[in-house]
Amino acid sequence: MSTVLTFGTFDVFHVGHLRILERAAELGDRLVVGVSSDALNVSKKGRAPVFCQDERLRLVAALRCVDGVFLEESLELKRHYLKHHGAKVLAMGDDWKGRFDEFNDICRVVYFDRTPAISTTAIIEKIRF
Repeated sequence: MSTVLTFGTFDVFHVGHLRILERAAELGDRLVVGVSSDALNVSKKGRAPVFCQDERLRLVAALRCVDGVFLEESLELKRHYLKHHGAKVLAMGDDWKGRFDEFNDICRVVYFDRTPAISTTAIIEKIRF
């Protein structure tokens, strides 16, 4: 059974999130998703997520295309997460293009085009105004 792994914050869940997860699931038999912890989100984006990590984990886990979730606590542990879950494929959005090519030695790395005109940041800004 081939495992596909992807990572994300998945805050203010939208159709772009769903599309990347569905496309990632098509690359293997099993999709496992690392959901960024609240602390990791603050460190990489400079702001707390709208929804807490427990809520985001539950939402992602409830999706039909997702077979497992875990809390991603550090960007530096990506290699560990990939090995621990036996990933054959790492699937990421193209906003990370080239950033994870170093893992080609343990799995195939695939970057998906983002869904045009959809962004969590833009949605949050729209809601604020």
